[in-house]
Amino acid sequence: MDQIDLLRHTIGTLVRLDIPYLVVGSFASSAWGETRYTSDIDIVIDLRRDQIQPFCLSFSAPEFYVSEAAAHEAVTYRKQFNVLHPVSGCKVVLMIARDDPWGRSQIQRGRVGHMADFSVRFCSPEDTIISKMRYYKEGDSPKHLRDIAGILRVQGDAVDREEIVRWAESMNLMDIWKTVLSQPKLQ
Repeated sequence: MDQIDLLRHTIGTLVRLDIPYLVVGSFASSAWGETRYTSDIDIVIDLRRDQIQPFCLSFSAPEFYVSEAAAHEAVTYRKQFNVLHPVSGCKVVLMIARDDPWGRSQIQRGRVGHMADFSVRFCSPEDTIISKMRYYKEGDSPKHLRDIAGILRVQGDAVDREEIVRWAESMNLMDIWKTVLSQPKLQ
């Protein structure tokens, strides 16, 4: 099983169980910007307690590994848990949607795109940029700034910069946004 097969299976499960989701992270930044290899698939989900068991049962051993206890803990503490495909080493990181104004509205702003032969709800380009700024603030990795630059280069004026500023101001990310905009290729 490769990443696309794992993504297809995961999205199929989320849709079948009516679990709201967004593909985020490097898959989203690659969809809106420039392609970059990533070792895992990041998905934000709005998982309810009553959906945990059916979700986990959709990834049965020995083909997959998922901890139902970790899923319960993730829902309780709004954290993340993983689904692993041990033979291939592929992994899905499932992050419980944030319970703040941005997190609650992020899933609603998702956009449908396509991967191979199936539809996927991606995080919007604006929310992908905001997420990448948050990750950069937390870990200072330049790959996040490169991902943002790639989205801005590819999407150009289609990116709602006012929306980014609105959230960046409320999330104390304006210094990073100004750094991104100061790059000569983006002016």
